[in-house]
Amino acid sequence: MSPSSLPEGVRALLLESVHPDAVPVLEAAGVAVDQVAGALDPEELAGRLGGVHLLGIRSKTEVSAAVIDAAPDLLAVGAFCIGTNQIDLKAASERGIAVFNAPFSNTRSVVELAIAEIIALTRRLTDKSADLHAGVWDKSASGAHEIRGRRLGIVGYGNIGAQLSVLAESLGMSVFFYDTVDKLALGNARACDSLDQLLSTVDIVTLHVDGRPSNADLFGEEQFARMRDGALFLNLSRGFVVDHGSLRRHLESGHLAGAAIDVFPAEPKARGEEFVSELRGVRNVILTPHIGGSTEEAQQDIGEYVAGKLRDYLVEGGSTMSVNLPHLQLPERPDAHRIALLHQNVPGVLATIDGVLAEHKVNIEAQLLATRGELGYVITDVAIDYPPTAAQALAAMPETVRLRVLS
Repeated sequence: MSPSSLPEGVRALLLESVHPDAVPVLEAAGVAVDQVAGALDPEELAGRLGGVHLLGIRSKTEVSAAVIDAAPDLLAVGAFCIGTNQIDLKAASERGIAVFNAPFSNTRSVVELAIAEIIALTRRLTDKSADLHAGVWDKSASGAHEIRGRRLGIVGYGNIGAQLSVLAESLGMSVFFYDTVDKLALGNARACDSLDQLLSTVDIVTLHVDGRPSNADLFGEEQFARMRDGALFLNLSRGFVVDHGSLRRHLESGHLAGAAIDVFPAEPKARGEEFVSELRGVRNVILTPHIGGSTEEAQQDIGEYVAGKLRDYLVEGGSTMSVNLPHLQLPERPDAHRIALLHQNVPGVLATIDGVLAEHKVNIEAQLLATRGELGYVITDVAIDYPPTAAQALAAMPETVRLRVLS
């Protein structure tokens, strides 16, 4: 499907200062793009989605079931970040709305921040800097260490955890990791059988878990108590996985030597709003405003990548790397119409689709089907001359979730 064949009035709404390189990707496909600098609360967002076909967000915008219900034209949501826990994926799937994210684009940026913070905490650079700003000269090696030879414990050995493992080992650290799923250890990293085993072994604990609800309150009083005396703690994953009150108590007691926190249970929606946290003012604690992936390189890559996925789904029906839909990519064929049909994953649907097309004397040029959970997705290229009643019959099938005629 060429951009010129898009229906008129296709619109995208991009929130939270999505990187500007996303805009020309969509505009080149014939999409009109509106941009909003900050996040919108659910009521505001619901009121803005009339006539919007593509929605782009980052981590602070909640796309709830109620928001989805208020968006009858919405075809796809792009999360210009890693996490998608801010999106009701079940509701999106039930409405036939594709969701895309950027699972790899900011991996390197998060890893580099983690390494930088580990070095800063181990050398107590935050305290040294604060003392000098206060006019206090304290040239001392007390409490400062090299990271070479220290034991790093990674909780969550996904894309970020695994790359951090490689870089940390290249700096001379011994790496241990724990994940709920069996993962291949990279380099000389060693897998721990349990979280408790990792906590009692390592000098530094860093969290890189995803946003699934079961990870809520993953790290609290019990876990901090099991950490070694003088250990360091980092969280660059999700704010709701850590009890910050417990963390503060273990820092102030001297049990833990320092911490670096980039994500928080409650975060301001926009730049300039007051940040409130129990960890403010604690010595040797680095607090950063959810900037793990906030480098120009990562944000540019995310902008281009997610916008490209939205464009491909809109124009060609391609769903590769979708978070919630089956993955399909059918090469374009000249002189053919493309029909994309999301349906309930029940036996016999493909036979029913092909039967409808045969009944209307429609010749199939190419076809591809994939299923995922309760959904199936079929892309069918048909001969150029077919009656409109064929698409109407497909849309009327009881198994149909959403039908799109792309060209």
